[in-house]
Amino acid sequence: MNFTFGDIVVVEGYLIGVVVKSWVHYDPKFITHEVYVREDNCIKEYKESEMQRYMVRHKELSEEEMEYQKNAILGR
Repeated sequence: MNFTFGDIVVVEGYLIGVVVKSWVHYDPKFITHEVYVREDNCIKEYKESEMQRYMVRHKELSEEEMEYQKNAILGR
């Protein structure tokens, strides 16, 4: 599972949301997440493949934060 509770994600190409619940179905290839989407003011369900991690771009990151983001992108 690449996403956990509280992760900020991009869905539908441009909408920002927050993961509020994750589901691992019988087959681990089918992981879905419930995401609160601010623009729609509701919770929607997305497959993990339909989500991208939102990366902070408006501040200067420390070395530790840079390492964390690098590992998050690589799924470590």
